Amino acid sequence: MIALTLKHLRYFEALATHRHFGRAAEACAISQPALSLQIKELEGIMGGALVERAARELRLTSLGEDLLTRSQGILQQVDDLGAIVRSRSAPFSGRLRIGVIPTIAPYFLPTVIKALSAQFPDLTLEPKETITQTLVTEIIASKLDVAIVALPISEPSLREFALFDEQFLLVRPVGDAALPVPNAAAIPQMQLLLLEEGHCFRDQALSFCSTSGVRRRQIMEGSSLSTLVQMVSAGIGVTLIPEMARAFETRSAHVSVVAFDESPPGRTVGMIWRKTNPLGKDLLEVGAIIRKAAETG
Repeated sequence: MIALTLKHLRYFEALATHRHFGRAAEACAISQPALSLQIKELEGIMGGALVERAARELRLTSLGEDLLTRSQGILQQVDDLGAIVRSRSAPFSGRLRIGVIPTIAPYFLPTVIKALSAQFPDLTLEPKETITQTLVTEIIASKLDVAIVALPISEPSLREFALFDEQFLLVRPVGDAALPVPNAAAIPQMQLLLLEEGHCFRDQALSFCSTSGVRRRQIMEGSSLSTLVQMVSAGIGVTLIPEMARAFETRSAHVSVVAFDESPPGRTVGMIWRKTNPLGKDLLEVGAIIRKAAETG
């Protein structure tokens, strides 16, 4: 009789996450036939079908749903045991799965990697860039160790560690450079360019811009800050960018960038991780190193 292994559970979790044999196999770095064999073995061990294989969609059976719930708990405990071993290593080593939101990753992640690699040469960093809600979900599920996001997150199960504060800057066509800097109440009267829904930076910009009077047609969306800045360069409207993005995003754009005179908008950039993560002590040290790297530029 084939024995149940952690490999079976990890492959099944990948399949449950991706709901597609090809994508799950790629995530597990194995061939699709090999993954299918592992799932077939697991179904034999469990005594029933775990997935419903349809032409375009894969669903978990009730047995599959029950196994997923239980296996996620088992895998998280196994990961925590590994983290305990890593936390007793001196210096910090192993792998660190780190998430970063898109409005921070291009500008600050290289600094983070450089600082941590210098301090912990045996530490393997595995970065992932995605929106805040996905990062929070994956940290809670122990699929990530830590994430760099805009605070606060206000999730009771997560620890928050502030790194630094930064202001938001107004980006407008270069022809407007001589005009007075508008205040928050004036922004809604302009053609406002924002990131698409799902990005926390969009919500922060809307919060500042007194948007109760903004008509939907006055808001245009982009998938990245680079897209928004280039749209401004083309004379389409105005947008906001975080201070860290200024040099990177405006180097090839024909725009004017100014700080707000009164009550400038901004955000607190920080780290989050599970309060129960055994790496907590190490992550505090990681946070201190990143904070210092941000201060020194």
